[in-house]
Amino acid sequence: MITTATDSSIPPSRPASPVRVSIQGYSGAFHEIAARHCFREAPLEIVPAHTFEDLVEMVERQEMADVGLMAIENTLAGSLMHNYTLLNQSRLSITGEIYLRIKQNLMALPGQRIEDLREVHSHPIAIEQCRAFFARYPKIHLVETADTAWSARNIREKNLEGIGAIASTLAAELYDMEVLAESIETNKKNHTRFLVLRGDNPEPDQDAEKVSLSFAVDHTVGSLYKVLAVLAAYNVNLTKIQSAPIIGRPWEYLFFLDFVTEGAVSHRQAIEAILPLTHNLRVLGVYRKGEHFEE
Repeated sequence: MITTATDSSIPPSRPASPVRVSIQGYSGAFHEIAARHCFREAPLEIVPAHTFEDLVEMVERQEMADVGLMAIENTLAGSLMHNYTLLNQSRLSITGEIYLRIKQNLMALPGQRIEDLREVHSHPIAIEQCRAFFARYPKIHLVETADTAWSARNIREKNLEGIGAIASTLAAELYDMEVLAESIETNKKNHTRFLVLRGDNPEPDQDAEKVSLSFAVDHTVGSLYKVLAVLAAYNVNLTKIQSAPIIGRPWEYLFFLDFVTEGAVSHRQAIEAILPLTHNLRVLGVYRKGEHFEE
């Protein structure tokens, strides 16, 4: 007997379980927009975390979240060093990255005007990116909060008149806020890089060409140069290098380094070549280069 899709002997297909993505912030945050782009081919469940520490813990425990999305650097604000430290101290691995163009928008309850505002609330980095805009409105007091989207939600929930928020257009849509001024960031080339983090240490894709490392070197002349010279000899493209002080060891530093393999050299060959020149080398992740998206 030939069965068809309507045959009762075939059990109905189950819908795919959503990917539980932990983000720092709340619904409407730029982290959520990045997550929607990153996991656009799968059902998605956003799991808010109040802090980046909470995000890391959720992904490590795998009880509330399967994966995390964490901002690591911004073209205006620079590297988020606290997040580098969290990542290095965690049991998580980088499995991907994504770049998002950040557009900051001024919003308030419907019917409000900019001239009606006495305060504007947002995350410190968002405020810093928009100071030139608010120089035209010296009567507006800028108030730092934990999150861009939370600021918009708080205004809506408490019906706060005379208070504005700097947040995404998604936050304005979710919390029924009126956008009073669009894209108020000073520099329009404002991009944030986000890392995809997992706790189950999956095997990297065969097409993975980007590597993130952390390591220390001897506190001697030329020690870092020797590492970089070897990488250059292996024809890898260095895309990021960042240092952080090693607590308890004055004037010694931990280095965070990203590179992309080019040509026939594998990332394993490059890592093995610098291993004798480093201390406490850790491969934070091997993954494919990220895509760039508009908000």
